[in-house]
Amino acid sequence: MSKAKVWVVLGIAVLALAAGCISSEAAEALRIGLIPAEDQREMLKQYEGIIEYLEESVGMEIKPFVATDYSGVIEAMRSGKLDIAYFGPFSYVLAADVANVEAFAVPMRSDGRTTYNSIIIAHAETGIKSISDLKGKTFAFVDPASTSGHLFPRAMLQKAGIDPEKDFSSMVFAGGHDAVELAVKNRKVDAGADSDKTYDRMVKDGLIDPKVNIIIAKSDPIPGSPWAWRRDLPDDLKGKFKAAILEVGTKRPDILAKMSGGIAGYAEAKDADYNVIRETAKILNLDLKSLN
Repeated sequence: MSKAKVWVVLGIAVLALAAGCISSEAAEALRIGLIPAEDQREMLKQYEGIIEYLEESVGMEIKPFVATDYSGVIEAMRSGKLDIAYFGPFSYVLAADVANVEAFAVPMRSDGRTTYNSIIIAHAETGIKSISDLKGKTFAFVDPASTSGHLFPRAMLQKAGIDPEKDFSSMVFAGGHDAVELAVKNRKVDAGADSDKTYDRMVKDGLIDPKVNIIIAKSDPIPGSPWAWRRDLPDDLKGKFKAAILEVGTKRPDILAKMSGGIAGYAEAKDADYNVIRETAKILNLDLKSLN
């Protein structure tokens, strides 16, 4: 066979895998998606250890992928180009609606909690002390499909009588949680929405000062960001991956110690855990399909 024909055959094989034709016996790599909650390089760096652990535990090469936005991971799952992904709660609900995915694990903190909070922050020099002070100010959300960076803070704003489209002098989507914090820190915007996990990590790392980026509001608890797989993956592969994720906290706590958010391990998750996200979207009259 000529070299040209060899490359054609290889190309067809690659396309077959990209189309979702994966099996536990034939697949050479498991494709894992990560929402761009932070800078892409930072995300890959943080997950380097757990990717290596999963490769050893599952017995397959793991290929991580960080999209440029949340919808990129959802679309990749929908089209079969990813097998498993780590979503935010809201982006998971969107993916479950259009990509036939199912949650199976959720991060657990050292105190056993599997929830976190959305926060609204403001630069200290703006004089903003509460949500009511935000009218006429500039504001940054994370991404339209972000839970703590858009869905929940929008609900908090609405409850306080603020319409982001009408009451802010300008509004942007920064693309990542860390990007919102830095935008506020550098006075690119007056205020923004973030997760307490990213805020705490950036304070700990000295990237932001809590006396400068001040928290002016905090949401009710939000169910944690889930790992979710395509429902059509082989059951044996699902079992291996789930077991590995649920055991990493006891087998390799050193890996989790290097990740942001204070993750101590993972607990089992199910789709119904995220009904509160669906209900919040309904309250805001958000069309889930329009955000994907």
